[in-house]
Amino acid sequence: MEKPAKEGQRRRGIYLLPNLFTTAALFAGFYAIVAAINSHFEAAAVAIFIAMLLDGLDGRVARLTNTQTDFGAEYDSLSDMVSFGLAPALVMYQWALSDLGKLGWLAAFIYTAGAALRLARFNTQVGIADKRYFQGLPSPSAAAILAGMVWSGEEVFELAGKSVEEIAFVLTVVAGLLMVSNIRYHSFKGINFKERVPFVAMLLTVLVIVVVSSNPPVMLFGGFLIYAISGPILTVVYLRRRRSERKAQHQPETDSEDDHLENS
Repeated sequence: MEKPAKEGQRRRGIYLLPNLFTTAALFAGFYAIVAAINSHFEAAAVAIFIAMLLDGLDGRVARLTNTQTDFGAEYDSLSDMVSFGLAPALVMYQWALSDLGKLGWLAAFIYTAGAALRLARFNTQVGIADKRYFQGLPSPSAAAILAGMVWSGEEVFELAGKSVEEIAFVLTVVAGLLMVSNIRYHSFKGINFKERVPFVAMLLTVLVIVVVSSNPPVMLFGGFLIYAISGPILTVVYLRRRRSERKAQHQPETDSEDDHLENS
């Protein structure tokens, strides 16, 4: 008989159900690469978003069915590297960066290397890092920014007055660097979906679905871009709060020293 795993410890072996979702996510990432090679860029971008959805499900399915294993964790990480590391970089390269020559493939490599380093760092910090925050931009969110830009099409970005290639270069490099940064991002893992919510929350959920459905490419791209920008803002607020707390702690010590000198 299989011994029950201790709390916080994964079991050995391979379970079919969660790994089916991981395999499907890997397939979606691989399909995105093939679609981009054949110049089917819209299908490639959609495939990356499907991989994101499947990647979010495999871990939840494993926890719900108590089928978490070391194999599943490693397989999920390798799948993420293909779907959110290689696929977005190659799709973006085929769509716009190839016109920049050497700068284009260097930008794609920076993004790919950033995703690999981000995943490696995340794997080494499991069980140690604060689950409320991510250290660095999560690779699925970075992939969503690139895929969202491709899905939105050239017409949207030509309105900015700059070429698509320049915008693609900047976004690819910045997304790659944000993944390996120490900037904090909300993980939203503290949200308990089992708790009761007020009616207003359900109304807001419906409104979000309607807004995204009105123009999925632009809305998804804008939403993940805002999330990427929120990280630096959150980090600045956090650092200022810590600085003010340190000043508040240091002030009583200074006041006590002054009182001691006056009494002496």
